[in-house]
Amino acid sequence: MVCALLVRPSSATSAEPLVFERDVRPLLKTHCFHCHGEEPEVQGSLDVRLVRWMESGGDSGTAVVKGSAEESLLYQRIRDGEMPPDEGKQLSHDEIAIIRQWIDEGAQTARPEPESIDGPLITEEERSYWAFLPIERIDPPSVEAADRARTPIDSFLLSRLEEQGFSYAEEASRLALLRRASIDLTGLPPTLEEAQQFLADEVPGAYERLVDRLLSSPAYGERWGRHWLDVAGYADSEGYNSADAVRNHAFRYRDYVIRAFNADKPFDQFILEQLAGDELVTSPLNNLTPEDAELLAATGFLRMAPDGTGGAVDDAAVARNEVIAETIKIVSTSLMGMTVGCAQCHDHRYDPIPQADYYALRAVFDPALDWKQWKSPRQRLVSMYTDADREVAAEIEAEARKIDAERKKKQDEYIAATFEREVKKLPEEIQDAAREARETPAKERTADQKKLLKKYPSLNVSAGSLYLYDRKAADKLKAMAAKAKELRETKPKEEFIRALVEPPGASPVSFVFFRGDHEQPHEEVAPRGLTVLDLNVELPSIPAKVEGEETTGRRTALAKRLTDPNHPLTARVIANRIWMHHFGRGLVATPGDFGVLGARPTHPQLLDWLARELIESGWSVKHLHRMIMMSAAYRQSTRGDEALVRADPDNELCGRAPLRRLEAEVVRDATLLLTGTLNRELYGPPVPVMADRVGRWVLGIENLNAGRPGKEIALGGGRSTGEALMLMNSDFVLESSTTASAVQFLIDQQEIFASQITSAGKDDKATPELQALASLCHMLLSSNEFLYVE
Repeated sequence: MVCALLVRPSSATSAEPLVFERDVRPLLKTHCFHCHGEEPEVQGSLDVRLVRWMESGGDSGTAVVKGSAEESLLYQRIRDGEMPPDEGKQLSHDEIAIIRQWIDEGAQTARPEPESIDGPLITEEERSYWAFLPIERIDPPSVEAADRARTPIDSFLLSRLEEQGFSYAEEASRLALLRRASIDLTGLPPTLEEAQQFLADEVPGAYERLVDRLLSSPAYGERWGRHWLDVAGYADSEGYNSADAVRNHAFRYRDYVIRAFNADKPFDQFILEQLAGDELVTSPLNNLTPEDAELLAATGFLRMAPDGTGGAVDDAAVARNEVIAETIKIVSTSLMGMTVGCAQCHDHRYDPIPQADYYALRAVFDPALDWKQWKSPRQRLVSMYTDADREVAAEIEAEARKIDAERKKKQDEYIAATFEREVKKLPEEIQDAAREARETPAKERTADQKKLLKKYPSLNVSAGSLYLYDRKAADKLKAMAAKAKELRETKPKEEFIRALVEPPGASPVSFVFFRGDHEQPHEEVAPRGLTVLDLNVELPSIPAKVEGEETTGRRTALAKRLTDPNHPLTARVIANRIWMHHFGRGLVATPGDFGVLGARPTHPQLLDWLARELIESGWSVKHLHRMIMMSAAYRQSTRGDEALVRADPDNELCGRAPLRRLEAEVVRDATLLLTGTLNRELYGPPVPVMADRVGRWVLGIENLNAGRPGKEIALGGGRSTGEALMLMNSDFVLESSTTASAVQFLIDQQEIFASQITSAGKDDKATPELQALASLCHMLLSSNEFLYVE
């Protein structure tokens, strides 16, 4: 697979000769540069990054003899499997054939080679890769079937279809469109009432109004927030090791994301707040305004990497650096669609991302994620308490302490009175000695005093034993303690934000780690973006320190760079992700990898048009939804032309709507909706998810995995019967309850269940009728019509 992506067909099928930069260098970069060029010590004194250096050769002599592969040591060693030396990393037969052909043809280069290489060399071929080129604003092409083109999107798609003699499938039925749009935008199937309302709306613009209504639904933010949270790696536990510590406050980031999508927050602002929300805060961290608390919650994006540094780890330094590496991976794949993490230990083997670029990007985050001045997850929590909260809490605490003091006074009086009663029960001649022994501090008591108190245990009356002597007094004290506790519980609850905050004045020096080893820092690096992009377009730089700011401002600068209209990657990546969730696959089928090993765009001009449309709409995601969903492409039936299906089985040309299986979350939510038990409440802490004693995963019940009964948390409304589910399902989705087959199925099932019930095992709750209905519901919920979106 790698070979097919990196090399072009042999020139046996093309008169064009092979050249080093385009055909051979990518192979050597992947397999040979690591030992023969990139590292300070060049193995065998042979540097294969330039052809003339290979001609000069190394310790073993000339590596390339132009015109004769058989005489070339480079070819010989590769052919014989001696190089690369690592098992399983040798070149393929096709790759070896390319190197042989290139040498036999004269080992040509595309252009004169540089005199020297000062740092990583990025070739013109690498710069010309599609993902690094500027986003173009392309006019939609003209098409023959202009009547089928509802939006510019259709012009791009129809143009490609018409080139091959095809066109769109017929438009889907209104019911299919309703279900498709509803699930796409809200993750929920339409209710019976919604279906009836839409089907009865014959006024022009009914579909447009449907889309707007769905985009305005609170469920939209949940649905599309979930897509982004998947990209960010959202989790409510650390996920670092088997301890899997709980992230009690991570949900605030999840809630922020949902609110952002529902409000159609401009995506450039969404990116800025997630990368640098703490640098946008204007109120003090110990007195946050609600707006600034929301900005800090946004930085939870940078706290989603697995983090075990709050507990026991084998190597703390390794664990810290792993958190940073995973954070960079999340940022780069989600926003740039590039596997920058592959350059952590050496130059990227496939994409033009030198190792120095990786650590320059890491330098952006080093002030906040300084591995030498590390903060554990608990230390990074930011309190949401304000001065007003502290004042109220202090007032309540003062009142509670008054109760405590009164209780202490009463307790002392009760204990003293009880002691006196017990003393008077003793012989009169030892009563004074007993009082003296009691009043003497325990460490100063004489042996006789200790003996006396041991002989008469009742003299040791205390707060803990008072109830044995005076139950009424003990109950009064208990009531006073409960009153103080109840009063303290009225204090404003102190909540926390799982945030990333850069300390003022922090500016650690960043280094390239030799082979990715934090114990081997080499050259110093300053923060910057990817070099290859700066070679192609003009982008904002990332300064080491923004003047006039308490923090470095590096993450703010990175966000502004990523969302600059000239940036070739960000808008393409986001537009592609939005398209993917409407059509089942992206225009680039690898949404997190736009690099050489990723898929090429099936419709590059359409991708650029969508990216530019996203930018020029003010980064409005809802605008892009409307553009996509109003297109004739989106409204197609899943049943396309048979000839087109044969010619395009993967539907890359979008000549029909994709048949998509629902995700597990959607299946569960749809089932809860149909049973009337879906909890539509937004926001707040997550419900517990735990395994019970037999290994089944259970939602909403705590401590099952500990073998103890736990608190049950309501996840929805009241329970409904299987009959209600069957009626809702059949009336709306399958309409099977009115069919003879469904009726006959119920009759047959009732007879089967009736025959299985014995008088000894009869359960009034599980009648044959109820079991038959449940069986029908199970069948309907397992049907393709329920599990797939047409």
